[in-house]
Amino acid sequence: MMNWHEDFPQLATSHTNGRYTYLDSGATTLKPTRVIDKIKEFYSYDVSNVHRGLHSSSNKATSLYEGARTKVARFLNAYSDEEIIFTRSTTESLNLAAHIIASLGLKSGDEVLLTEMEHHSNIIPWQLLKEKLGLIIKYIPFDDVGELDLNEAQNLITDKTKVLALCHVSNTLGTINDVEALAEMAKDKGAYVVVDAAQSVSILDLDVQALNCDFLAFSGHKLFAPFGIGILWGKKDLLNSSEPFQGGGSMIEQVEKENSTYLPSPQRYEAGTPNVAGAIALGEAIDYVQEIGLKNIYKHELELLEYATEELLKVSDKIKILGTSKTKVNVLSFIVEGVHHSDLSQLLDQQGVAVRAGHHCTQVIFKKLGLSGSIRVSLSLYNEKEDIDYFITCLRKSLEMLV
Repeated sequence: MMNWHEDFPQLATSHTNGRYTYLDSGATTLKPTRVIDKIKEFYSYDVSNVHRGLHSSSNKATSLYEGARTKVARFLNAYSDEEIIFTRSTTESLNLAAHIIASLGLKSGDEVLLTEMEHHSNIIPWQLLKEKLGLIIKYIPFDDVGELDLNEAQNLITDKTKVLALCHVSNTLGTINDVEALAEMAKDKGAYVVVDAAQSVSILDLDVQALNCDFLAFSGHKLFAPFGIGILWGKKDLLNSSEPFQGGGSMIEQVEKENSTYLPSPQRYEAGTPNVAGAIALGEAIDYVQEIGLKNIYKHELELLEYATEELLKVSDKIKILGTSKTKVNVLSFIVEGVHHSDLSQLLDQQGVAVRAGHHCTQVIFKKLGLSGSIRVSLSLYNEKEDIDYFITCLRKSLEMLV
């Protein structure tokens, strides 16, 4: 098993017991030294606004910023750099995708198809449009192992379906959804396909052409990059057919007192001063994962998941794992009968183990399961079997105090 532990300085943090075990990468990944250094380098030597100056510093900043866009486009196998929009996050990207699709002609009675395993950021934007436009929202159910019911999806996708929006990987169940199959069903009815790739971006090859989608969103902070930088990929003809999301500098062609004209994508959707350092650092993070190889990351995390699952089930027969799909990756959510997840999380934290406790922004999942939340262990390339062993030791100690 490969070891990338030393690339991440936060893992050298000492807690009261002298150990820090980070098992919450589903919420955000830690940052490697080279990404941190890239941010410092920009703010130390290359600060200038982009697209606005003729001096050398502005030209260099613009070159670095647009170079990052090119890296993202290649990373996603986009048709063009012009399809890459820099945003703040997956959440903003999904809201932007909803805005664009709505401006292309959604109307009352049109149906939006989601899944029961969606993160709130891929539910709320469509609910807001439902209230505004009179849309109908339907949900593809998941079964007992945490897989989407493709037969029911086929029944739900009709001529009234205008949008299919779904997560590539569930942040709670860990399931890899069959985006290609679902996209084909939706495309047969002329629907737009929107993919939330927040949980898949650090482990799976993302090829927007192979996925057959119209929009794809992810956050840099889930890919070893900083907070505050996200990506929306969209097909260029759709991006250039929509009205802007925000107005301001950098997105205009001509401004008159009564009206204005707008630049094409991507500038049309990047009003104001962008997160230049964040984009450059995201490009560096992409270089980092590509040098390691996403297939190597996937293999490493899958081995850890299998080991963690085996060891967890040895702890107590009161433990129930949520999501047991054969496609599952790097997420291990579980409950312990008779134990509240928040209490367990706090005891683990006191021993230097960071896990997530709660509904993980997927309340639809937990209401279906009749639960208020769970503990979630989410893994990344910097974790090792020793992290799992220490987690299991601390879990046993914690349960002795709670049960």
